[in-house]
Amino acid sequence: MNQPLKIMYLSPVGNRGADDGIFAGMAEANKLPGTEVHVTSLPDSDGAFTHIEFRSYEAIVTRGIVRAARAAAREGFDAFVIGCFYDTGLHDAREISGDMIVTAPCQSSCEIASTLANRFGVIVGRRKWVHQMQTTVHEHGHRDRLSGFYHVELGVNDFQRDHAETNRRLTEAGRKAVEEDFAEALILGCTLEVGFYRELSQTLGVPVIDPSIAALKRAEYAAILKRKCGWVPSRRWSCEAPSEEEIARFGGFDDGEAFGNRIVVKADPDAPSLAA
Repeated sequence: MNQPLKIMYLSPVGNRGADDGIFAGMAEANKLPGTEVHVTSLPDSDGAFTHIEFRSYEAIVTRGIVRAARAAAREGFDAFVIGCFYDTGLHDAREISGDMIVTAPCQSSCEIASTLANRFGVIVGRRKWVHQMQTTVHEHGHRDRLSGFYHVELGVNDFQRDHAETNRRLTEAGRKAVEEDFAEALILGCTLEVGFYRELSQTLGVPVIDPSIAALKRAEYAAILKRKCGWVPSRRWSCEAPSEEEIARFGGFDDGEAFGNRIVVKADPDAPSLAA
């Protein structure tokens, strides 16, 4: 029997998995036939958040992200996606993930944009987000490619209330980025509406990257390279993991349930094997 690639897509919020179906649909539409995707979210005991726009919220859920990454690695997943454009807990989760690939939307989107264009812009919900996201983009090495951030003054919970108004604001921001700041590609700094990136791309005449798709496909590609080429993550030097003895002594890493909800998007059993 073929062994599918196994990817976990974690929505780092609780809220009883209210949005997990959106990401499961995204995975179903975009994964390779031989990939199995588990869409998960945090248990409400980590906080019943519907978003983590604030650093204080991020601080609370980071522990849950680290625990989830450790649990996914122990379940044998090839790759793990942290589904927030802040890339919350990315380095922390990598540190404890063994040979599992860990990625996140900002890093993935910027990598893809940099292969499509010399300059890209990022459309975001609120001005509040810009400082932190800009710092993240710079950390990932894309300072000179960034044309700017374009906020539409909508929070995460606002995007789904009036799709027509949301799309109008996104289009207006995208037009400014392309026509005034000469962006050659755009990234949506939050998963806003499934499929809208295509419409926006046609309207503006530049590629528009949906971050959830970018993160899933980047994780999938890295997992394939790990199997085919043996490119396994290093856990040396700055990526060094704590010892299991110390983890057991400190406690808190493996207590209770790591996930509050899980949707499994299965691989096609007849798909060609992606194993090495």
